[in-house]
Amino acid sequence: MTTAPDPGPHRWLSDEEQRVWRAYLHATTLLDDHLDRQLQRDAGMPHIYYGLLVLLAEAPGTRLRMTELAKRSKITRSRLSHAVSRLEKNGWVRREDCPSDRRGQLAVLTAEGAEVLRETAPGHVDAVRQALFDRLTARQQKALGEIMTIVAEGLQPDEEGADLPWLR
Repeated sequence: MTTAPDPGPHRWLSDEEQRVWRAYLHATTLLDDHLDRQLQRDAGMPHIYYGLLVLLAEAPGTRLRMTELAKRSKITRSRLSHAVSRLEKNGWVRREDCPSDRRGQLAVLTAEGAEVLRETAPGHVDAVRQALFDRLTARQQKALGEIMTIVAEGLQPDEEGADLPWLR
């Protein structure tokens, strides 16, 4: 049993809440590492780069404005710029000037990037399935999806004035 600090004005986690929180941290850290290692081994890229390629592949014309790509990937513009630079060096993405806004840039998935994604996707899906979905019942999968949606919605308020990664 843990001894909680003087509660004062704070609502400290109960023992059960602490157990759930630590289980969540433990599982997500291990899952992130597992997926990163699989993608590094199979494609020489971290999970974040794979996610960017997927977002571009799903976008109309396989291109997105950099600001939209940052928003969809939930990362800072600085981190996105660095990642896209690395993907450009690999020949998987290229940047283009935005035709409707001279200040804007588009990230475009190249044919080589699409091929890398096509080759890598089956192994990645297997890793996700083995690490997560094969361990859960259909009911647990549904509950996890509902829980994560509630958490995400609570952390992503209206953008105006919010401190969200893609706005930094």
